[in-house]
Amino acid sequence: MAGSKFQYDESGGTFFYFLFSFLALVVIPCTYYFWPKRKDKATNVDRNVCQCEPCAIKSNYLENKEPWRKVKDQAIKFLLLSGWLALILTGYKVLNLKHDYVAWDPFEVLGIDPGSTPVEIKKAYRRLSLIFHPDKDTGDEKKFLMITKAFRALTDEEARKNWEMYGNPDGPGATSFGIALPSWIVEKENSFLVLGLYALVVMIALPVAVGVWWYRSVKYGTDQVLLDTTYLYYYFLHKTPDMALKRALMIISASGEFHRRQNSEIIERPSDNYEVNCLMKELSTSLGENNKEKPLYYPYSLKARALLHAHLSRKKLPPSTLEIDRMKIVKKCPILLQEFVQCVGHLTLLALAGRISRKPHVNTLENGMKLSRLIVQGLWESKSPLLQLPHITEDMLRFFSLRKRGSIRSIRDLAAIKEDDRRSLLRSLTDEHYHNVMLVMSRMPLLSLTVKTEVVDDEDSSTITTGAIVTITVHLKRQSMKVLMEDSANGVSEDFGVDGNKEPGDSDEETAQGEAQAGDSPKTKKGWNRNKGKKKGSKGAKMKKRVPLSQKQKTNQAEQDNQQQQNDPPIKANGTSHPVEKPPKDTKPSKINESDDEDAASHSDESEASLISNRAEEKQRNDDDDEEEWNKCQQKLLKRDKVLETKPKKSHSVHCPYFPDDKQEFWWIYMLDRRRQDLISVPVFLTSLIDEEQVELKVTAPHKPGIYRYWVIVRSDSYVDCDVMAPVKLDVKEAKAAPINAEWDISEEEEANKDDDSAVEDSDLVASDDDDDDESD
Repeated sequence: MAGSKFQYDESGGTFFYFLFSFLALVVIPCTYYFWPKRKDKATNVDRNVCQCEPCAIKSNYLENKEPWRKVKDQAIKFLLLSGWLALILTGYKVLNLKHDYVAWDPFEVLGIDPGSTPVEIKKAYRRLSLIFHPDKDTGDEKKFLMITKAFRALTDEEARKNWEMYGNPDGPGATSFGIALPSWIVEKENSFLVLGLYALVVMIALPVAVGVWWYRSVKYGTDQVLLDTTYLYYYFLHKTPDMALKRALMIISASGEFHRRQNSEIIERPSDNYEVNCLMKELSTSLGENNKEKPLYYPYSLKARALLHAHLSRKKLPPSTLEIDRMKIVKKCPILLQEFVQCVGHLTLLALAGRISRKPHVNTLENGMKLSRLIVQGLWESKSPLLQLPHITEDMLRFFSLRKRGSIRSIRDLAAIKEDDRRSLLRSLTDEHYHNVMLVMSRMPLLSLTVKTEVVDDEDSSTITTGAIVTITVHLKRQSMKVLMEDSANGVSEDFGVDGNKEPGDSDEETAQGEAQAGDSPKTKKGWNRNKGKKKGSKGAKMKKRVPLSQKQKTNQAEQDNQQQQNDPPIKANGTSHPVEKPPKDTKPSKINESDDEDAASHSDESEASLISNRAEEKQRNDDDDEEEWNKCQQKLLKRDKVLETKPKKSHSVHCPYFPDDKQEFWWIYMLDRRRQDLISVPVFLTSLIDEEQVELKVTAPHKPGIYRYWVIVRSDSYVDCDVMAPVKLDVKEAKAAPINAEWDISEEEEANKDDDSAVEDSDLVASDDDDDDESD
């Protein structure tokens, strides 16, 4: 580049600016994300945390599962503090840098004011020349050259012009660009080291890092589940559409995450053959070890299956071998079961689209959901849900079933009784153990839901036609069981649960079937729905007291309506009304006629004013309707944006002492036709239910008109016997046929404009015809 000059930073000034910016961009985000965040041990010793033996073992395991955690935290702190120290020192260096470029001022060089006269400038030059001339004893050649240059810039007209324009009396010089790197980088002696470092970073380290990342990421799908595991689930789901619970457990235990080749965390020991065989003999349940399906009979699959059976039976395992393997396998199961349920939903959609012939059964879907919470709590399906509470044993459950005022079969039943009765049932527990039971039970979820159906983007959103896309809006409200405990203490019984939205047409038998469908056991009787029949009967008795109108009263009402329509003024298409003006019979002028004309004129003025006001009101009403419609559209768009947003996977911590890690409450929401045992909507996995949440389910209305009854079911992936459900009734009507010849309403102004346009076009055509005739002549 002509007139340009590139140079590296000799003094290191600009390099320190670059270094300070680079350190700030690296150190500040790394401190925010990587600074160790650990809770003090003193906070764990609290009465607000369960202190049962399994919870204590779990907390010790979580603290000691990473032996190098303290060393790692100290190393991270040391690196971050070193970075901050380097940043502070660099900032101090930048603040104290001496700038190489200083604005050259001839007045400052001569030591005079900017408004000095030429005489004063010459006096200052002579005085300084006598001091700094090279021939003098006190002379300084560089200083004298600067004084001479300043004097010439102020006395010579051309030099002064150059100084004012370019800051230099000699005119424009070469443009200088500084590179914020020290000059030793491009020196010949250091070229080999610089090129070697560049090749090491760009040609070796960067490709290797990208290759490792690609190799690891290409093996996994969503939620870090192996693609081979997903293909395995699809294969067995297509092969066995109606899958039992133990069959689903066999499929999960054959996942690739439990194989040493695909998961480096899995440990294979020489002692596994002996210990696993002994464990399989101790288990009372059948493991299906004679199954010859690949990979169900592989050693890693049998080991994982035996450990899962031992976990559900709450058996104690060798702490240094099989117990470690059990924790690693159990920790991975909830994510695998989420993928399993998602595969069932995808196959259901493919079956509805006609791409596959075998559709997965609803039992397969629900067994996968049940297996998730059973593994989290360490229970078999046949066990009582009360065993989720600490210090509750199977021997104590006998007293719960022999209670005189009704047996206690669920945690909700236990929370609904009075405090004195509850303490008498648990009288074998100490005060500390009883406090743990109440603490855990008070934090368990208590859900209530409301369901709303609508057809979005339709003129009549409340009318459902055949084949329409129906939006089922499920509003969930999460409360703790503490609310029910307080209500029972105050003598108030509230109705939370599945049948809050029960339709009048639903029978008690159907309701009981629906509860059995949503619950874990068909024999379980929900305590909060025992007196529904009485309420329904009383409501029906009140409806019978309504007396219909007689035929004579109906006839009188019709005559009154006709008389009112005759008295009302005629209404135009635009919605305004005005009185009809009749022509006068006598056209001769008279005083009476003049007064009549004046009255008619005033009346016509009033009618015109009222017409104008009515039109203004109608326009304002239309504007309000447009604004309301626009607000509705904006609300719909906001709802869609919220659906598309990625929600955090954090809600409430689950009390699960047999699960080796912290677990959050998640929920599956889906719609079911329980009579046909058919899945209506794909399950939605809700991971952010803290207090209230709203979920939308999209379903297609049936292609035949009629009344259809479905159920919206909400299932927990962490707690047993915390599911809720609500009925949904769809009144599907025949779709209206589109009109062939549509008639559009055209206002008078549009018609007048149309007539004017047609008249102009006709005149243009006539003129063009005349011009053509003249040319032909």
